[in-house]
Amino acid sequence: MMAEQPWPQSFEQILRAHLTFLPADEPVVPELPLVDRGLDSLATVSLLLDLEEAFALTIPDELLTAKTFATPADLWSVIDSLVAAKPSSSQPIDGDAHLYDRHGHGGIE
Repeated sequence: MMAEQPWPQSFEQILRAHLTFLPADEPVVPELPLVDRGLDSLATVSLLLDLEEAFALTIPDELLTAKTFATPADLWSVIDSLVAAKPSSSQPIDGDAHLYDRHGHGGIE
């Protein structure tokens, strides 16, 4: 019996679509070397865009490193931390954030 992956199925589906040298019957394991399975620079950019769209986030430039895209575990770690750090929908997300206190209450009448 295969162990459950530490990421959602949607992540694996997106990742698989960009790994041209990964056989359909080969599992995506956490330490799989992505470059060995076809993740070149062009595929990395395409994967980045697909993940940002799917998870509604932006990966900061400082995280766009070879280490981030080395293995599924490394990549998911970055995505997961960014998803966890996203502000909740009850928090202001625009330039008026300074008008609210830390509880989301308006400070300017």
